[in-house]
Amino acid sequence: MTSPRPDVPSDGSVPAPPPGCPAHRPESGAPHRLHGPAAAADPRAVYELLRREHGPVAPVLVHGDLPAWLVLGHRENLEVMRTPSLYSRDSRRWSMFEQGRVPADSPLIPMIGWQPVCVFADGDEHARLRRAVTDGLAQFNRHGVRRYVTHHTRRLVAGFASRGEADLIGEYAERLPMLVMNQLLGMPEENGPRLVEAARDATRGGPAAPAGEDLMAQTLRTLVRRKTERPGRDLASRLIGHESGLTGDEVVDHLRLVLLAANEATVNLIANTLRLVLTDRRFRASLSGGQMTLPDALEQVLWDAPPLSVVAGRWAVGDTVLGGRRISAGDMVLLGLAAGNADPEIRPDRSAPVHGNRSHLSFSGGPHECPGQDIGRAIADTGIDTLLTLLPGLELAVSEAELVTGAARLTERLESLPVRFTPEREAVPGPELRVSAAPPVSQPLPAASPQPPAPPAVPAPRGELSRWQRVLRGR
Repeated sequence: MTSPRPDVPSDGSVPAPPPGCPAHRPESGAPHRLHGPAAAADPRAVYELLRREHGPVAPVLVHGDLPAWLVLGHRENLEVMRTPSLYSRDSRRWSMFEQGRVPADSPLIPMIGWQPVCVFADGDEHARLRRAVTDGLAQFNRHGVRRYVTHHTRRLVAGFASRGEADLIGEYAERLPMLVMNQLLGMPEENGPRLVEAARDATRGGPAAPAGEDLMAQTLRTLVRRKTERPGRDLASRLIGHESGLTGDEVVDHLRLVLLAANEATVNLIANTLRLVLTDRRFRASLSGGQMTLPDALEQVLWDAPPLSVVAGRWAVGDTVLGGRRISAGDMVLLGLAAGNADPEIRPDRSAPVHGNRSHLSFSGGPHECPGQDIGRAIADTGIDTLLTLLPGLELAVSEAELVTGAARLTERLESLPVRFTPEREAVPGPELRVSAAPPVSQPLPAASPQPPAPPAVPAPRGELSRWQRVLRGR
Protein backbone atom coordinates (compact mmCIF):
# COMPACT_ATOMS: atom_id res chain seq x y z
CA MET A 1 0.00 0.00 0.00
CA THR A 2 1.35 3.43 -0.90
CA SER A 3 1.33 5.93 1.93
CA PRO A 4 -0.32 9.33 1.42
CA ARG A 5 1.81 12.43 1.95
CA PRO A 6 0.08 14.36 4.78
CA ASP A 7 1.18 17.89 5.43
CA VAL A 8 2.85 18.69 8.71
CA PRO A 9 0.42 20.58 10.99
CA SER A 10 1.24 24.23 11.49
CA ASP A 11 1.54 23.74 15.24
CA GLY A 12 4.48 21.37 14.73
CA SER A 13 2.69 18.35 16.17
CA VAL A 14 3.36 14.93 14.71
CA PRO A 15 0.35 13.48 12.81
CA ALA A 16 -0.84 9.99 13.54
CA PRO A 17 -0.08 7.40 10.88
CA PRO A 18 -2.90 6.89 8.38
CA PRO A 19 -4.81 3.63 8.88
CA GLY A 20 -3.13 0.64 7.30
CA CYS A 21 0.22 2.33 6.80
CA PRO A 22 3.45 0.63 7.91
CA ALA A 23 4.83 1.48 11.30
CA HIS A 24 6.76 4.74 11.49
CA ARG A 25 9.68 3.52 13.56
CA PRO A 26 12.36 1.66 11.55
CA GLU A 27 12.82 -0.80 14.39
CA SER A 28 9.27 -2.16 13.98
CA GLY A 29 7.96 -4.44 11.26
CA ALA A 30 10.38 -5.90 8.77
CA PRO A 31 12.35 -3.09 7.08
CA HIS A 32 14.31 -3.96 3.95
CA ARG A 33 18.06 -4.40 4.21
CA LEU A 34 20.11 -2.10 2.02
CA HIS A 35 23.10 -4.43 2.32
CA GLY A 36 21.43 -7.75 1.45
CA PRO A 37 21.60 -9.84 -1.75
CA ALA A 38 18.38 -8.35 -3.15
CA ALA A 39 19.62 -4.78 -2.81
CA ALA A 40 22.99 -5.69 -4.34
CA ALA A 41 21.38 -7.52 -7.28
CA ASP A 42 18.84 -4.83 -8.19
CA PRO A 43 18.85 -1.78 -5.91
CA ARG A 44 16.48 0.16 -8.17
CA ALA A 45 13.83 -2.52 -7.81
CA VAL A 46 14.24 -2.31 -4.03
CA TYR A 47 13.78 1.49 -4.13
CA GLU A 48 10.54 1.14 -6.09
CA LEU A 49 9.28 -1.59 -3.77
CA LEU A 50 9.99 0.65 -0.78
CA ARG A 51 8.24 3.57 -2.51
CA ARG A 52 5.13 1.47 -3.10
CA GLU A 53 5.08 0.17 0.47
CA HIS A 54 6.08 3.29 2.40
CA GLY A 55 5.85 6.37 0.21
CA PRO A 56 8.62 9.01 -0.01
CA VAL A 57 10.43 8.00 3.22
CA ALA A 58 11.02 4.35 4.10
CA PRO A 59 12.39 2.49 7.14
CA VAL A 60 15.45 0.41 6.21
CA LEU A 61 18.30 -1.48 7.82
CA VAL A 62 21.94 -0.72 7.06
CA HIS A 63 25.03 -2.83 7.84
CA GLY A 64 24.66 -4.54 11.19
CA ASP A 65 20.87 -4.42 10.83
CA LEU A 66 20.89 -0.91 12.26
CA PRO A 67 17.77 1.19 11.64
CA ALA A 68 17.71 4.21 9.37
CA TRP A 69 15.39 6.14 7.08
CA LEU A 70 15.86 6.15 3.29
CA VAL A 71 14.52 9.25 1.54
CA LEU A 72 12.98 8.26 -1.80
CA GLY A 73 11.14 11.43 -2.81
CA HIS A 74 12.79 14.22 -4.80
CA ARG A 75 11.09 16.93 -2.75
CA GLU A 76 11.90 15.23 0.54
CA ASN A 77 15.56 14.82 -0.40
CA LEU A 78 15.81 18.54 -1.10
CA GLU A 79 14.09 19.28 2.20
CA VAL A 80 16.75 17.32 4.08
CA MET A 81 19.62 18.79 2.07
CA ARG A 82 18.45 22.37 2.54
CA THR A 83 17.55 22.26 6.23
CA PRO A 84 20.73 21.69 8.27
CA SER A 85 18.97 23.07 11.35
CA LEU A 86 16.81 19.91 11.35
CA TYR A 87 19.18 17.42 9.70
CA SER A 88 22.78 17.74 10.81
CA ARG A 89 25.90 16.39 9.10
CA ASP A 90 27.51 15.66 12.48
CA SER A 91 27.46 11.85 12.64
CA ARG A 92 28.19 11.91 16.37
CA ARG A 93 24.47 12.63 16.82
CA TRP A 94 23.52 9.12 15.65
CA SER A 95 21.71 7.30 18.42
CA MET A 96 23.35 4.02 17.37
CA PHE A 97 26.75 5.49 18.24
CA GLU A 98 25.45 6.70 21.57
CA GLN A 99 24.06 3.23 22.32
CA GLY A 100 27.33 1.52 21.37
CA ARG A 101 25.69 -0.56 18.62
CA VAL A 102 28.20 0.27 15.84
CA PRO A 103 31.27 -2.01 15.95
CA ALA A 104 34.67 -0.51 15.23
CA ASP A 105 35.07 -2.67 12.11
CA SER A 106 31.68 -1.75 10.63
CA PRO A 107 31.85 -0.99 6.87
CA LEU A 108 29.86 2.13 7.71
CA ILE A 109 32.77 3.72 9.58
CA PRO A 110 34.69 4.92 6.48
CA MET A 111 31.53 6.69 5.32
CA ILE A 112 30.11 8.12 8.53
CA GLY A 113 32.89 8.01 11.14
CA TRP A 114 33.17 11.62 12.28
CA GLN A 115 36.20 13.59 11.11
CA PRO A 116 37.13 17.27 11.56
CA VAL A 117 36.33 18.12 7.93
CA CYS A 118 33.67 20.27 6.30
CA VAL A 119 31.35 17.40 5.34
CA PHE A 120 30.79 16.56 9.02
CA ALA A 121 30.41 20.18 10.18
CA ASP A 122 27.48 22.57 10.43
CA GLY A 123 27.06 26.31 10.81
CA ASP A 124 30.02 28.65 11.08
CA GLU A 125 32.59 25.85 11.26
CA HIS A 126 31.25 24.31 8.07
CA ALA A 127 31.31 27.71 6.35
CA ARG A 128 34.94 28.30 7.38
CA LEU A 129 36.21 24.94 6.17
CA ARG A 130 34.12 24.77 3.01
CA ARG A 131 35.13 28.27 1.94
CA ALA A 132 38.76 27.18 1.82
CA VAL A 133 37.89 24.15 -0.34
CA THR A 134 35.63 26.02 -2.76
CA ASP A 135 38.13 28.86 -3.19
CA GLY A 136 40.90 26.33 -3.77
CA LEU A 137 38.94 24.50 -6.47
CA ALA A 138 37.72 27.72 -8.09
CA GLN A 139 41.25 28.68 -9.19
CA PHE A 140 41.30 25.97 -11.87
CA ASN A 141 39.72 26.87 -15.18
CA ARG A 142 38.24 24.30 -17.53
CA HIS A 143 40.98 24.65 -20.11
CA GLY A 144 43.70 23.73 -17.63
CA VAL A 145 41.75 20.75 -16.29
CA ARG A 146 41.02 19.47 -19.79
CA ARG A 147 44.71 19.58 -20.72
CA TYR A 148 45.53 17.34 -17.79
CA VAL A 149 42.69 14.97 -18.70
CA THR A 150 43.81 14.67 -22.32
CA HIS A 151 47.40 14.11 -21.27
CA HIS A 152 46.60 11.30 -18.84
CA THR A 153 44.02 9.69 -21.12
CA ARG A 154 46.62 9.36 -23.86
CA ARG A 155 49.10 7.84 -21.43
CA LEU A 156 46.58 5.31 -20.14
CA VAL A 157 45.40 4.35 -23.63
CA ALA A 158 49.00 3.88 -24.71
CA GLY A 159 49.20 1.06 -22.19
CA PHE A 160 46.59 -1.08 -23.95
CA ALA A 161 46.07 0.41 -27.44
CA SER A 162 48.17 -2.27 -29.16
CA ARG A 163 46.17 -5.16 -27.61
CA GLY A 164 42.85 -4.38 -29.21
CA GLU A 165 41.04 -5.12 -25.96
CA ALA A 166 40.82 -3.68 -22.46
CA ASP A 167 38.75 -3.39 -19.31
CA LEU A 168 37.74 0.26 -19.30
CA ILE A 169 36.97 0.17 -15.57
CA GLY A 170 40.20 -1.22 -14.12
CA GLU A 171 42.51 0.13 -16.85
CA TYR A 172 40.91 3.52 -17.39
CA ALA A 173 37.94 4.80 -15.33
CA GLU A 174 39.47 3.83 -11.97
CA ARG A 175 42.75 5.56 -12.82
CA LEU A 176 42.05 8.76 -14.73
CA PRO A 177 40.30 10.90 -12.06
CA MET A 178 42.96 10.24 -9.43
CA LEU A 179 45.80 11.06 -11.82
CA VAL A 180 44.18 14.37 -12.72
CA MET A 181 43.28 15.26 -9.13
CA ASN A 182 46.83 14.47 -7.98
CA GLN A 183 48.15 17.21 -10.23
CA LEU A 184 45.46 19.67 -9.17
CA LEU A 185 46.42 19.03 -5.55
CA GLY A 186 50.04 19.84 -6.38
CA MET A 187 51.44 16.32 -6.33
CA PRO A 188 54.44 15.43 -8.50
CA GLU A 189 53.21 13.50 -11.53
CA GLU A 190 55.40 10.49 -10.76
CA ASN A 191 53.46 9.95 -7.51
CA GLY A 192 50.22 9.44 -9.43
CA PRO A 193 50.24 5.68 -10.12
CA ARG A 194 51.21 4.84 -6.55
CA LEU A 195 48.42 6.98 -5.10
CA VAL A 196 45.91 5.49 -7.52
CA GLU A 197 46.58 2.05 -6.07
CA ALA A 198 46.54 3.36 -2.50
CA ALA A 199 43.18 5.07 -3.03
CA ARG A 200 41.69 1.93 -4.59
CA ASP A 201 42.81 -0.13 -1.60
CA ALA A 202 41.45 2.44 0.86
CA THR A 203 38.02 2.75 -0.74
CA ARG A 204 37.51 -0.97 -1.38
CA GLY A 205 38.20 -1.93 2.21
CA GLY A 206 39.65 -5.31 3.15
CA PRO A 207 43.12 -6.21 4.39
CA ALA A 208 44.90 -3.73 2.11
CA ALA A 209 42.84 -0.73 3.23
CA PRO A 210 44.97 0.33 6.26
CA ALA A 211 48.17 0.33 4.21
CA GLY A 212 46.46 2.38 1.51
CA GLU A 213 45.23 4.90 4.08
CA ASP A 214 48.69 5.16 5.65
CA LEU A 215 50.38 5.74 2.30
CA MET A 216 47.89 8.46 1.36
CA ALA A 217 48.29 10.22 4.72
CA GLN A 218 52.08 10.08 4.58
CA THR A 219 52.19 11.34 1.00
CA LEU A 220 49.81 14.22 1.74
CA ARG A 221 51.78 15.31 4.81
CA THR A 222 54.95 15.37 2.72
CA LEU A 223 53.12 17.44 0.11
CA VAL A 224 51.92 19.97 2.71
CA ARG A 225 55.44 20.41 4.10
CA ARG A 226 56.81 20.96 0.60
CA LYS A 227 54.09 23.41 -0.40
CA THR A 228 54.46 25.35 2.86
CA GLU A 229 58.05 26.05 1.86
CA ARG A 230 57.46 26.44 -1.89
CA PRO A 231 53.83 27.27 -2.68
CA GLY A 232 52.46 27.06 -6.20
CA ARG A 233 49.13 27.44 -7.94
CA ASP A 234 47.52 24.27 -6.68
CA LEU A 235 44.94 23.17 -4.13
CA ALA A 236 47.44 22.33 -1.38
CA SER A 237 49.05 25.77 -1.53
CA ARG A 238 45.67 27.53 -1.59
CA LEU A 239 44.46 25.64 1.49
CA ILE A 240 47.70 26.37 3.34
CA GLY A 241 47.53 30.10 2.66
CA HIS A 242 43.77 30.54 2.84
CA GLU A 243 42.37 33.25 5.07
CA SER A 244 40.19 30.67 6.85
CA GLY A 245 43.31 29.75 8.81
CA LEU A 246 43.33 25.96 8.39
CA THR A 247 45.77 24.07 10.59
CA GLY A 248 48.26 21.66 9.05
CA ASP A 249 46.10 18.69 10.02
CA GLU A 250 43.00 20.36 8.55
CA VAL A 251 44.84 20.90 5.27
CA VAL A 252 45.87 17.23 5.10
CA ASP A 253 42.37 16.05 6.02
CA HIS A 254 40.71 18.18 3.35
CA LEU A 255 43.19 17.19 0.65
CA ARG A 256 42.35 13.56 1.42
CA LEU A 257 38.64 14.35 1.39
CA VAL A 258 38.80 16.04 -2.02
CA LEU A 259 40.98 13.29 -3.44
CA LEU A 260 38.72 10.41 -2.40
CA ALA A 261 35.35 12.09 -2.89
CA ALA A 262 36.20 13.39 -6.35
CA ASN A 263 37.72 10.07 -7.35
CA GLU A 264 34.81 7.83 -6.35
CA ALA A 265 32.11 10.00 -7.92
CA THR A 266 34.01 10.67 -11.15
CA VAL A 267 35.03 7.02 -11.61
CA ASN A 268 31.36 6.05 -11.47
CA LEU A 269 30.30 8.89 -13.77
CA ILE A 270 32.84 7.84 -16.42
CA ALA A 271 31.92 4.15 -16.06
CA ASN A 272 28.17 4.70 -16.27
CA THR A 273 28.46 7.05 -19.25
CA LEU A 274 30.70 4.64 -21.16
CA ARG A 275 28.23 1.87 -20.47
CA LEU A 276 25.38 3.98 -21.81
CA VAL A 277 27.28 4.92 -24.96
CA LEU A 278 28.18 1.30 -25.69
CA THR A 279 24.82 -0.29 -24.90
CA ASP A 280 21.92 2.12 -25.29
CA ARG A 281 20.51 2.08 -28.82
CA ARG A 282 18.52 5.25 -28.25
CA PHE A 283 21.60 7.32 -27.66
CA ARG A 284 23.68 5.73 -30.37
CA ALA A 285 20.96 6.47 -32.92
CA SER A 286 20.40 9.96 -31.57
CA LEU A 287 24.10 10.78 -31.55
CA SER A 288 24.52 9.58 -35.12
CA GLY A 289 21.63 11.78 -36.16
CA GLY A 290 23.24 14.86 -34.68
CA GLN A 291 20.68 15.49 -31.93
CA MET A 292 22.67 14.41 -28.86
CA THR A 293 25.97 15.69 -27.56
CA LEU A 294 28.27 14.10 -25.03
CA PRO A 295 27.27 16.63 -22.34
CA ASP A 296 23.65 15.61 -23.00
CA ALA A 297 24.60 11.96 -22.48
CA LEU A 298 26.38 12.85 -19.22
CA GLU A 299 23.28 14.68 -18.03
CA GLN A 300 21.10 11.67 -18.80
CA VAL A 301 23.45 9.47 -16.77
CA LEU A 302 23.33 11.90 -13.85
CA TRP A 303 19.57 11.42 -13.84
CA ASP A 304 19.38 7.68 -14.49
CA ALA A 305 22.56 6.32 -12.88
CA PRO A 306 24.00 8.93 -10.48
CA PRO A 307 27.61 8.38 -9.36
CA LEU A 308 26.44 7.90 -5.76
CA SER A 309 23.11 6.09 -5.30
CA VAL A 310 22.71 6.63 -1.56
CA VAL A 311 24.54 9.12 0.64
CA ALA A 312 24.87 8.56 4.36
CA GLY A 313 23.87 10.77 5.73
CA ARG A 314 22.11 13.25 7.89
CA TRP A 315 21.14 12.94 11.53
CA ALA A 316 17.98 14.38 13.00
CA VAL A 317 18.68 17.21 15.42
CA GLY A 318 15.30 16.75 17.13
CA ASP A 319 11.95 15.06 16.65
CA THR A 320 10.42 16.07 13.32
CA VAL A 321 8.26 14.89 10.41
CA LEU A 322 9.47 14.04 6.91
CA GLY A 323 7.22 12.72 4.16
CA GLY A 324 4.59 11.84 6.73
CA ARG A 325 7.03 9.86 8.86
CA ARG A 326 7.91 10.66 12.44
CA ILE A 327 11.68 11.07 12.68
CA SER A 328 13.20 11.00 16.16
CA ALA A 329 16.23 12.90 17.38
CA GLY A 330 19.39 10.94 16.59
CA ASP A 331 17.88 8.96 13.69
CA MET A 332 20.03 8.44 10.60
CA VAL A 333 18.52 9.79 7.37
CA LEU A 334 19.94 8.46 4.10
CA LEU A 335 19.72 10.59 0.97
CA GLY A 336 18.37 8.39 -1.82
CA LEU A 337 19.80 10.23 -4.82
CA ALA A 338 19.00 7.53 -7.38
CA ALA A 339 15.51 7.01 -5.99
CA GLY A 340 14.83 10.75 -5.83
CA ASN A 341 15.90 11.17 -9.45
CA ALA A 342 13.33 8.52 -10.41
CA ASP A 343 10.50 9.99 -8.32
CA PRO A 344 7.35 9.69 -10.48
CA GLU A 345 6.12 13.02 -9.12
CA ILE A 346 8.83 14.82 -11.10
CA ARG A 347 9.50 12.19 -13.81
CA PRO A 348 6.22 10.51 -14.67
CA ASP A 349 7.78 9.33 -17.95
CA ARG A 350 11.33 8.15 -17.33
CA SER A 351 11.83 7.38 -21.02
CA ALA A 352 11.58 11.08 -21.90
CA PRO A 353 14.95 12.83 -22.47
CA VAL A 354 16.15 15.35 -19.89
CA HIS A 355 18.24 17.62 -22.11
CA GLY A 356 19.18 20.82 -20.32
CA ASN A 357 17.50 19.82 -17.06
CA ARG A 358 19.95 19.93 -14.15
CA SER A 359 17.46 19.58 -11.32
CA HIS A 360 18.73 16.08 -10.53
CA LEU A 361 20.11 15.26 -7.09
CA SER A 362 23.39 13.69 -8.19
CA PHE A 363 25.56 16.44 -6.71
CA SER A 364 23.39 16.85 -3.60
CA GLY A 365 22.12 20.33 -2.74
CA GLY A 366 21.95 22.96 -0.04
CA PRO A 367 25.04 24.04 1.93
CA HIS A 368 26.74 20.66 1.31
CA GLU A 369 26.30 20.62 -2.47
CA CYS A 370 29.35 19.11 -4.19
CA PRO A 371 31.88 21.94 -4.71
CA GLY A 372 33.86 20.05 -7.38
CA GLN A 373 31.07 19.08 -9.74
CA ASP A 374 32.35 21.22 -12.63
CA ILE A 375 35.76 19.58 -12.38
CA GLY A 376 34.14 16.14 -12.31
CA ARG A 377 32.11 16.94 -15.42
CA ALA A 378 35.21 18.21 -17.21
CA ILE A 379 37.18 15.04 -16.39
CA ALA A 380 34.37 12.74 -17.56
CA ASP A 381 33.47 14.76 -20.67
CA THR A 382 37.02 15.27 -21.94
CA GLY A 383 38.20 11.81 -20.92
CA ILE A 384 35.41 9.97 -22.74
CA ASP A 385 35.66 12.18 -25.83
CA THR A 386 39.42 11.59 -26.06
CA LEU A 387 39.08 7.87 -25.37
CA LEU A 388 36.53 7.35 -28.16
CA THR A 389 38.75 9.21 -30.60
CA LEU A 390 41.79 7.08 -29.72
CA LEU A 391 39.99 3.71 -29.91
CA PRO A 392 38.44 3.23 -33.37
CA GLY A 393 35.80 0.54 -33.65
CA LEU A 394 35.16 0.50 -29.91
CA GLU A 395 32.47 -1.99 -28.83
CA LEU A 396 31.58 -4.26 -25.94
CA ALA A 397 33.49 -7.55 -25.82
CA VAL A 398 30.63 -9.26 -23.92
CA SER A 399 26.88 -9.06 -24.05
CA GLU A 400 25.19 -6.36 -22.01
CA ALA A 401 23.64 -9.05 -19.82
CA GLU A 402 27.13 -10.19 -18.77
CA LEU A 403 28.07 -6.82 -17.28
CA VAL A 404 28.22 -7.06 -13.49
CA THR A 405 27.17 -4.25 -11.19
CA GLY A 406 27.94 -4.36 -7.49
CA ALA A 407 26.44 -2.26 -4.70
CA ALA A 408 29.45 -1.55 -2.50
CA ARG A 409 29.00 1.20 0.07
CA LEU A 410 25.32 1.65 -0.80
CA THR A 411 26.28 2.71 -4.35
CA GLU A 412 25.92 0.84 -7.63
CA ARG A 413 29.31 0.21 -9.17
CA LEU A 414 30.09 -1.32 -12.57
CA GLU A 415 32.78 -3.88 -11.80
CA SER A 416 34.24 -4.24 -15.30
CA LEU A 417 33.61 -3.06 -18.86
CA PRO A 418 35.40 -5.39 -21.31
CA VAL A 419 35.75 -3.86 -24.77
CA ARG A 420 37.49 -4.54 -28.05
CA PHE A 421 38.63 -2.11 -30.74
CA THR A 422 40.97 -1.81 -33.69
CA PRO A 423 44.47 -2.33 -32.22
CA GLU A 424 47.29 0.07 -32.85
CA ARG A 425 50.47 -1.44 -34.24
CA GLU A 426 52.40 1.12 -32.26
CA ALA A 427 51.73 3.08 -29.11
CA VAL A 428 49.75 6.29 -29.34
CA PRO A 429 51.99 8.85 -31.16
CA GLY A 430 54.50 10.68 -29.08
CA PRO A 431 54.04 14.47 -29.21
CA GLU A 432 50.85 14.44 -27.15
CA LEU A 433 52.49 12.20 -24.58
CA ARG A 434 55.21 14.66 -23.73
CA VAL A 435 54.83 16.41 -20.42
CA SER A 436 54.62 19.70 -22.29
CA ALA A 437 51.17 18.68 -23.51
CA ALA A 438 50.01 18.92 -19.87
CA PRO A 439 52.57 20.84 -17.78
CA PRO A 440 53.63 19.32 -14.47
CA VAL A 441 52.31 20.97 -11.38
CA SER A 442 55.54 22.93 -10.92
CA GLN A 443 54.35 24.95 -13.93
CA PRO A 444 51.22 26.76 -12.74
CA LEU A 445 47.92 26.44 -14.52
CA PRO A 446 46.60 29.59 -16.17
CA ALA A 447 45.11 32.05 -13.71
CA ALA A 448 41.52 31.36 -12.89
CA SER A 449 38.98 33.49 -14.66
CA PRO A 450 35.23 33.69 -14.17
CA GLN A 451 33.59 31.07 -16.34
CA PRO A 452 30.35 32.01 -18.08
CA PRO A 453 27.53 29.49 -18.00
CA ALA A 454 27.97 26.77 -20.60
CA PRO A 455 25.98 27.62 -23.73
CA PRO A 456 23.24 25.22 -24.76
CA ALA A 457 24.35 22.39 -27.02
CA VAL A 458 23.84 23.19 -30.69
CA PRO A 459 23.13 20.23 -32.99
CA ALA A 460 25.58 19.79 -35.84
CA PRO A 461 24.29 21.17 -39.16
CA ARG A 462 22.94 18.64 -41.60
CA GLY A 463 25.74 16.93 -43.43
CA GLU A 464 28.30 18.00 -40.83
CA LEU A 465 28.94 15.80 -37.80
CA SER A 466 31.08 16.54 -34.77
CA ARG A 467 34.11 14.38 -33.97
CA TRP A 468 32.06 12.62 -31.26
CA GLN A 469 29.26 11.88 -33.74
CA ARG A 470 31.63 10.72 -36.47
CA VAL A 471 33.19 8.23 -34.05
CA LEU A 472 29.84 6.66 -33.22
CA ARG A 473 28.62 6.70 -36.80
CA GLY A 474 31.85 4.93 -37.78
CA ARG A 475 30.93 2.15 -35.38
